Amino acid sequence: MLQQGRIRLVLTGTLDAGSEIAAHQRAHGDGVKVVALSVPDVDVAYREAVARGARGLVEPFSPSDAGGAVRLAEIAAYGETVHRFVGRAGYRGAFLPGFVAVQHDGDASQPNLLAGIDHVVANVELGAMERWVKYYEDVFGMTELVHFSDEAISTEYSALMSKVVTNGDGRVKFPINEPAESKRRSQIDEYLEFYGGPGVQHIAVSTTDIVGCVEALQARGVRFLRTPASYYDGVPERVGAIDQSIDDLRRLGILADRDDEGYLLQIFTKPLGDRPTIFLEIIERHGARGFGAGNFKALFEAIEREQALRGNL
Repeated sequence: MLQQGRIRLVLTGTLDAGSEIAAHQRAHGDGVKVVALSVPDVDVAYREAVARGARGLVEPFSPSDAGGAVRLAEIAAYGETVHRFVGRAGYRGAFLPGFVAVQHDGDASQPNLLAGIDHVVANVELGAMERWVKYYEDVFGMTELVHFSDEAISTEYSALMSKVVTNGDGRVKFPINEPAESKRRSQIDEYLEFYGGPGVQHIAVSTTDIVGCVEALQARGVRFLRTPASYYDGVPERVGAIDQSIDDLRRLGILADRDDEGYLLQIFTKPLGDRPTIFLEIIERHGARGFGAGNFKALFEAIEREQALRGNL
């Protein structure tokens, strides 16, 4: 398990070629299998979710060790993705029963680059977006925050549609994408082919210093999508005054956008594995609640340049 700020990522491998995780990796490559949700009462959450139409996978149970017990349960989501309910009230262990804390020899004073998970994006097949929006509305009581049509998210060659659902306080946000009919194969179509079905497209992680964060990540070998320098000529007029230097944004390839409540800065990594599937977004919000609608064209053109290099556009 890797942790920074409020982010916890569990990386799972296998020593048994016949295990469930080995089968998942063979089918999908590197990706997200479980999206965990902290809940105050796992039994109530599971019972309500199933009663509202979710497919139960694992009924509530309580693994334990010397640090106490944790309550867990699982329901199915899109594709082979799983939502895990986690209740850890009173648990004193490192993370979950069976995990052991690791001591680090590094500089403990080094600031965290990342703070938390901002949103988790799903790619689903054509015609399935509305069904999964309704799933999150019915099962979790979420509401639709914003939607984007294929006219809003399009380039010369491809298009997609997206809707974002969120919980009551806005801390949990799930954008859901589906492909739209277009001249060529969209990035969503490419994802669905290489992942072998619906799944998590990317995880957006928040930071309070995107310039310093991207500089540090690039120095450590992280590869980001690049944006043409001409994009930045229109940023001052389109976005207005921001605290960061436009020159820094241009140098690092960071995108900027503004909505009615503020502005945001964002950048996207190249795919993390050997398939054009899962990637990360780094985002810094200054009041903005949106998802960079003004950057969609620049982002998708950058992704299409990568697709063209792979011969998949």
